[in-house]
Amino acid sequence: MFSRLYNFMPGLNVLFNYQRKWLADDAKAALSVAAVALPVAIAYAQLTGVNAVVGLYSCVLPMIIYALFGTSKQLIVGPDAATCAVIAAVVTPLAAGDIVKHWQLVITMTAMTGFWCIIASRFKLGVLADFLSKPILMGLLNGVAITIIVGQFSKVFGFTFDERYLLERLGGVPDYLSQAHVPTLLMALFTVSIYFLIKRLKPTFPASMFAIAFAAALVWFFNLEQFEIKTIGIVEGGLPLFKAPDFDLGIIRGLVMPALNLAIVSFVSMMLTARSFAEKNCYDIDSDKEFMALGMANFASALSQGFAVSGADSRTAVNDANGGKTQLVSIIAAIIIAIIAIFLTAPLEFIPSAALGVVLIIASIHLLDLKAVWRLRLKDRQAFYLTLITLFAVLFIGVIPGITLAVLLGLFQFIRTVMRPTDNILGVDINGVVRSLDTSDKAKAIDGVFIYRFNSPLTYFNSSFFKRRLLEQYARQKDDIQCVIIDAVPCFTHLDLSVMAMLADLNTIFKKRGVRLELAGRKRQLLAWFKNADIKSGSDGIYVHSDLYLALRINKSKQIADKEAQG
Repeated sequence: MFSRLYNFMPGLNVLFNYQRKWLADDAKAALSVAAVALPVAIAYAQLTGVNAVVGLYSCVLPMIIYALFGTSKQLIVGPDAATCAVIAAVVTPLAAGDIVKHWQLVITMTAMTGFWCIIASRFKLGVLADFLSKPILMGLLNGVAITIIVGQFSKVFGFTFDERYLLERLGGVPDYLSQAHVPTLLMALFTVSIYFLIKRLKPTFPASMFAIAFAAALVWFFNLEQFEIKTIGIVEGGLPLFKAPDFDLGIIRGLVMPALNLAIVSFVSMMLTARSFAEKNCYDIDSDKEFMALGMANFASALSQGFAVSGADSRTAVNDANGGKTQLVSIIAAIIIAIIAIFLTAPLEFIPSAALGVVLIIASIHLLDLKAVWRLRLKDRQAFYLTLITLFAVLFIGVIPGITLAVLLGLFQFIRTVMRPTDNILGVDINGVVRSLDTSDKAKAIDGVFIYRFNSPLTYFNSSFFKRRLLEQYARQKDDIQCVIIDAVPCFTHLDLSVMAMLADLNTIFKKRGVRLELAGRKRQLLAWFKNADIKSGSDGIYVHSDLYLALRINKSKQIADKEAQG
């Protein structure tokens, strides 16, 4: 019974077998995580376009739920810059300025994101962690970071953007700078100064929290609102009250695909963080269960009136750096944030918007890594181009179209790899080991035998390419080829009638040339598939052997027998 429960909620296994010696490190890490999460959650709430307390709600239940369902001991879930930017880009035009509708749409999209994650987990789609390649994700995150930075300039300088897209905003920069509000700009500079001062004097302290606290204290003590310095305003704390969405359900159609895109991007980003810390701390994580945990965390956020969450790399790094050992870190940190969200929200109303803008810009700069993009140019030119395409798509056509393009690029990259894979001609070395023929001359071709390997599963959309490549490679060989052997292990992975038909055509072509077609590997499967497809095997059709070595021994025996017969 307990094993089934632990399988469904892996975190319970750790918590029920908790060792007391871990508590001190976990408690210290939890305090540090909460200190970093508080200002970030408030800032990301503003980025999403909802009340500050919603950012706090988005931390509490999701962190507890992930601690129960997740398999990573260090990962901290919570609001994320890219996630919030995506939600804002989708919801803002649909809400049309209605604050309540905006919040309800955010909650709905969060629930839909959770739904997609749970569906993906149910169908064992954790492999999607490898779907968006690192170059594509790199371009996506850099594009989102630049978009956020430019968007927050309005809060730092005290003006409001009239344009929605980045290019138009950049084009209007000279006019906007002339509208800069000096007191707001001075507040932003004060926040930046406090942040870097704390970083210099006490690098381990949560600099963002202290910078925002000092800025809020300055506004409260000197009544700086009289100078038209905008603050986040009154924050109504207390327990979140569930409210069913109240808007035209037809709008939900506009959220379906963005929620799916968000689920994929959030999961891939989360898995990069989770895997790196799992590898560092010498344990494994289950990608399918992580998908379930992310889905449950987003459902929990929606139920507590919060917005979508993902793996938070900065807070996870803080957890690990402070010695966090288990998922209890998330639970303790969530309790601390809950106490503040319920009882201590009054001081939050003095936080200046400029200070939050500074925090978001700093967080986005940490997300920015253009040097890594440039280094790709030397390492992998194709990956470099993929990164640039994704980056410029996010910048020039918007976050949502950019993410959609990133997902499509990932799909096209996979299809291209499967449709046009590499192939090899095989031979044997001096020890009789089968290996690829290359310029090293470690392996030699076998007289009268042509061995071919196709490095991808065969299916209907690459079978014609396989046939063409095999015949092209065969045509380059000497005229004395008596037998063509295909290594069946890497390419014949499932029954596809189109592939069987192509194989029958190949056999006809080679028979007319007096050449035997043979397959090596997956003998039992192939013979069953041949029966289904009405393809003959053996001397009347295609020979099938258990493996390459047996195929080579049989062919060698045939060659010796033929020579003796001729002699």
